[in-house]
Amino acid sequence: MADIRTRTRTNRTSWPLMLLAAGLVALATLFALPSSARPAGAAKAGAAKPTIVLVHGAWADASGWNDVIKKLQGDGYPVIAPANPLRSLSGDAAYIASVLEQTPGPLVVVGHSYGGAVITNAAAGNDNVKALVYIDAFIPDVGENILQLTGAGSLVPTAIEFKAFPPPNPNNVDIYLKQDTFRQVFAGDVAKKTAAVMAATQRPLAAAAGAEPTQTAAWKAIRSWALIGTEDKAITPDSQRFMAERAGSTIEEVKASHVSMISRPNAVTELIETAAEATS
Repeated sequence: MADIRTRTRTNRTSWPLMLLAAGLVALATLFALPSSARPAGAAKAGAAKPTIVLVHGAWADASGWNDVIKKLQGDGYPVIAPANPLRSLSGDAAYIASVLEQTPGPLVVVGHSYGGAVITNAAAGNDNVKALVYIDAFIPDVGENILQLTGAGSLVPTAIEFKAFPPPNPNNVDIYLKQDTFRQVFAGDVAKKTAAVMAATQRPLAAAAGAEPTQTAAWKAIRSWALIGTEDKAITPDSQRFMAERAGSTIEEVKASHVSMISRPNAVTELIETAAEATS
């Protein structure tokens, strides 16, 4: 009887180990199969998510993406939001291009406002960039500058002020939005106190950057998505729609000002993730 009880205990103890071993063998067999022979969804479930690169525009900094970043990170996406220098289109594009080149894996590159012009130049020729996403943004073609694309009715021309910086030079001029009109032009659906802080901390755009023509248009070779704020007073919805349609972008519209990533972060995040999923 003692021998029987001993064997019974031994058998009961070994069952979990046997099941675990069988599971490991099955898992190893699954990943040894070519991708075409794996069960549907197996490869996609294990695929790494692309890195989302968020590029801000003029009169702003990367903190404008904060709510979007939190949502993307919560959904498991790696995110970086580099500082856009805002000094010249070619120089800014070269800087962002260097960031993209040093970031491994597939990339979804997102640009807001002037940042759209920057990513249009910076992403060209980079095979790791799988999607471009434009948020209330410029989507220029070769030879165009952003001053040509704000659209009839934009409030920007009457809301800007110029400040020179040393050394004295016609090219050393920064463009700011006047603080008393900042909210009306830039952030009409953002709380007054929040918009006041944004106006006080705005980073200027060098005047030369606004006039510099685009050298290459990445959207001609890379799939793109565009979110259009229908209450945008900086880049008119009509101008955004024209550029997005010309680029063949998948277009979504949202009732928002020029800073939809702040006022409507859920809509912005959803579009970015849609682009990421479509290219995986």
